[in-house]
Amino acid sequence: MSARPPLIVVEDLQRAFGDRTALSGVSLSVAAGSICGLIGPDGAGKTTLMRVLCGLLRPDAGRARVLDADCARESARIKAELGYMPQRFSLYGDLSVAENLRFFADLFGVPAAERDRREARLMEFSRLGPFRYRRAGHLSGGMKQKLALCCTLIHTPRVLLLDEPTTGVDPVSRQEFWAILGELREEGLALLVSTPYMDEADRCDMVILLHAGRVIARGTPQAVAAGFPRDLREIVGSPEALTRATSVLRDRGPAGLAVHRFGDRLHVAYDATRDSEAVASLLAPLGVQAVPVAPGIEDVFVELMGREQAVAR
Repeated sequence: MSARPPLIVVEDLQRAFGDRTALSGVSLSVAAGSICGLIGPDGAGKTTLMRVLCGLLRPDAGRARVLDADCARESARIKAELGYMPQRFSLYGDLSVAENLRFFADLFGVPAAERDRREARLMEFSRLGPFRYRRAGHLSGGMKQKLALCCTLIHTPRVLLLDEPTTGVDPVSRQEFWAILGELREEGLALLVSTPYMDEADRCDMVILLHAGRVIARGTPQAVAAGFPRDLREIVGSPEALTRATSVLRDRGPAGLAVHRFGDRLHVAYDATRDSEAVASLLAPLGVQAVPVAPGIEDVFVELMGREQAVAR
């Protein structure tokens, strides 16, 4: 089977706001039937990149193309087949779910003969059908995001840009939202999704790790995680034990050792296997152990971001 064509292509994109660099040499491509995740904290450049792709910002250098049209010069040509869901999508709280959909159908010029069919499909697709007459202002956070996605899809775009669509949404709604995105991928859409949540990276076909406007890693989630450059150990224990372990390891651990808290556990990274004995001896009096663990995207991101910051200093 032949490879699907890229519908989004970015080459060496650069954009600054005064003295602040928002994008520095960013390149990526997203094929039809795939999800590319932009992973990074606030200020990484995710929103700037999406605004360039929408034609809302012009790049200082480099190229951005959607559906083989230049985003800076041919944005009108792209509009009909591009869906953009910004961080704060403007739903109308006094309108019902169905009325919001009809408003955006009018906005995008959806033919009258198509509106009922598309609305019915989106209601079923998003599981919002039972709430079609509820005002948008009375929906839960997760349901509002589903409605925003439906409004973005009402004109049946081939390319979808979603800027942190699950921020502030409860875990169950996040899973439901990503299940919907998986269905859109199966239908052949090209999706570029930004998120600060590292666990969502595993749901993507390709991930781009962004820090301070630069790409610090790219590849499949599995390949990026496999590229973790050091030995990694995990410590599980009570909050008090983890606090003591963090203090001991940072104060007395081997040179180059890195300790990071991930919820109810610590991840400890170091350069040489021989350091494991030193770590074990420091932890023994605390009643906890450091056991080998496979790195995840978050481990890679924290490690690479630390190296970037060290170079900057």
